[in-house]
Amino acid sequence: MSTALDRGLTPARAVLDNGTVVLAQANSSSPVVAINATFAAGSAEDRPDLPGIAYLVRRTIDRGTENRTAGDIAELLDDCGVSLWVSLSRHTLSISCVCLTEDFPGMLRLVADVSRRPVFPIEEIDKRRLQAITSLREGQDDPATVAVDLLHEDLFGSTHPYGRPIKGSVAGLEAVRRHHLAEYHGKYLVPAALRIAVVGDLAPERAVEQVEATFGGWARHPVVDGLIAPPPSRRRRAVRRHPMPGKVQADIAYGITTIRRLDPRYYAFWMMNNVLGQFGLGGRLADNIRERQGMAYYAYSTLEASIAEGPLVVRAGVDPDNVDRTIDAVDAEVQALGAGGPTIEELEDTRASLIGSIPRMLESNEAIAEFLLHAELFGLGSDYDRRLPGLLQAVTLDDVRDAAAEVLRPDRAAIVVAGPAGPTSA
Repeated sequence: MSTALDRGLTPARAVLDNGTVVLAQANSSSPVVAINATFAAGSAEDRPDLPGIAYLVRRTIDRGTENRTAGDIAELLDDCGVSLWVSLSRHTLSISCVCLTEDFPGMLRLVADVSRRPVFPIEEIDKRRLQAITSLREGQDDPATVAVDLLHEDLFGSTHPYGRPIKGSVAGLEAVRRHHLAEYHGKYLVPAALRIAVVGDLAPERAVEQVEATFGGWARHPVVDGLIAPPPSRRRRAVRRHPMPGKVQADIAYGITTIRRLDPRYYAFWMMNNVLGQFGLGGRLADNIRERQGMAYYAYSTLEASIAEGPLVVRAGVDPDNVDRTIDAVDAEVQALGAGGPTIEELEDTRASLIGSIPRMLESNEAIAEFLLHAELFGLGSDYDRRLPGLLQAVTLDDVRDAAAEVLRPDRAAIVVAGPAGPTSA
């Protein structure tokens, strides 16, 4: 049976007097509602001398408000059978949940309370700081995490927001105090930086009214525009090996800086990356490295275009004895695609795959909310889901060849290998 969503998203959009944007999309397929309150602020806003502030805010913002203790919050969530998620990226901090339609008003008030009035209790900070440091140290013992973190540092520099780990550092987390968390909240988590998506079994006009009633009284604060510098120009290749004794697998992170998300060539770059390391079971990379040569446990690539120029990152997990052969194989695929571009068959297959994946981006209320917020963050428009197939259809073979020729240069790649010591001839 056809539904409104089959014909595309039609969200209501409202801007409150304090600058908060509300996006509301009806979906009556089940009696639930997804709430996602996302601030345009993340780890990129960390103070350079205190890396990890945003991560600790993420871990403590829901541990008590002016009106509720951590126990009160937990009891309310338990009574409604709801989980509250707080997530962090380089550019966003999100507070979200999925609840029954009948519980929507109460859950919206809770999300507002956590967003607007956190008190960051000292005892909760101390507990969450230990958990954050434990999580960070677990990552520092994981070759895949280490390889990616060091790659970003090599591509962007240790002081660039994209060159620092999202979780910060142990020293930074240890140095953060309650007033630092409160300062971050007061400076960056402000109404004009907030976008709220409500998706589910609720009339959009009612959703907008309730968000306005709940968030509208939050006084307007100035938004801090954090400019992200472009990455430094790379003119030569660099290979870094990070020994991790006792590990059985080596992880390779191979990166090249590319473009901003709002670069009009983004869709050509997206298709180029899909050909290289995403299509099917991993594009050309997996076909060569994993399927034909049997060298990798996994091999794929991602395009991380964002507010500023992000990297294209190739990832591979291999036996330590296969590190150099794997790097050679990655070089070969990067060089070949950069020099010759994709075939017409690869272009059309990846186009069909990406267009066909659009409905899967909208399979749940939570996914729809995230899609709407992504479109809002980058100013893509409320009809982006309907325009996206046309944007992909407009990409030509020459567009993708030009994108590949511009950035797929092994002589300018940064490469990090983390894991047990192995051959060192690369």
